[in-house]
Amino acid sequence: MFPTTAADRRWDLARLGAVAAVVGSIVSLCVGTSLAKSLFATVGAQGVTAMRITIAAILLCAVWRPWRGRWTAAELRAVALFGVILGSMNLMFYMALRTVPLGVTVAIEFSGPLAVALASSRRFVDLVWIALAVIGLGLLLPLGHAAVALDPAGVCFALGAGFCWALYIVLGSRLGHMHGGRAIALSMLFAALVALPFGVMEAGWKLVDPTLLGFGVVVAILSSAIPYSLEIYALPRIPRQSFGVLLSLEPAVGSLAALAILDERLSLVEWAAIGAIVTASVGAALGAARVGDAKAAAPAPGVPPA
Repeated sequence: MFPTTAADRRWDLARLGAVAAVVGSIVSLCVGTSLAKSLFATVGAQGVTAMRITIAAILLCAVWRPWRGRWTAAELRAVALFGVILGSMNLMFYMALRTVPLGVTVAIEFSGPLAVALASSRRFVDLVWIALAVIGLGLLLPLGHAAVALDPAGVCFALGAGFCWALYIVLGSRLGHMHGGRAIALSMLFAALVALPFGVMEAGWKLVDPTLLGFGVVVAILSSAIPYSLEIYALPRIPRQSFGVLLSLEPAVGSLAALAILDERLSLVEWAAIGAIVTASVGAALGAARVGDAKAAAPAPGVPPA
C-alpha cells in the first residue's frame, strides 16, 4: 500500500534510508574485518581490536564532539553500558577469528540476533526456525568429525560475541532519542576503555608503530566508524525484526569478503551450516515482523517520523 500523506512518505523514506544504512554497514564491516585479520601476525587479535576501536573513537569524537552535548546521568549510564557491550563484543569476536574462519565466526555469532528475533514472536512455526538454527550450529560446533577443524575456544568466543550482539541490538534501540553521532562517539570511548588494556598487554608499543597506524586508520574507519554510525542511525528507524532480517546477510557477505581478501575457503558442510543459520534468521525475523511490524512501523505518540 502506497503512502498517502506527507507523514507516511517521510516515514517510508526514513525506513528506506535505514535499510540502505544497514546494508552499507554490513559490507563495510566485512571488508574492514578481513583487512584487520591480516594484522594478527603483527599485533595479535587483542592488539587489532584495541587499535581499531581506539582509532575509531578518536575519529568519531573529532567529527561529532560528544562533549558539546548535554547528557543526563541516565543517558551517560546507557551510553556507557552500550560502549562496554560494544567493546566486549569486538574483543571476543576478534579472539574467535584467530582460529575460526570469518564467515563461520559470524554465523555462530549470529545466534545472538537470532535469539532477539525469536524472542519477539510466540508462534508454533518458530520451532522450525529454532530447529534449523540448531542444525546449522550443530554442523559448526566441534562436536563431531565434520567440524574437528574448528577450535573449541574460538567457538566459545564466537558464542560470547553473539550474546553481546543481542544486547547490542536491544541497548542500541534505546539510544534513539539521543544525537546518533554523539552517542556512538561516546560509546566508542567506553568500548576503547574495555579493549585497550588487552591490546597493550599483547602488542605493547607496536600499537603506535607509524608503519601500522595508517593501515589501522583504514581498518578502524571500515570496520568500526562507518558500520556503527550507520547502525545507530538505522536501529531507531526500522523494526527490530527487520533489522534482524537485514543482518542475516552478514555471514554470507563475511564469507565472500574473507574468500576475496584472505583466501579463506569453506567446506561444503560449513557453507550448508551458514545457509541453515541464515535461513533460520530470515524466517524467524520475518515471522516476528508479520506479528509486530504494523505496531513497530508507526511512530510512538509524540515522536515524529525521522
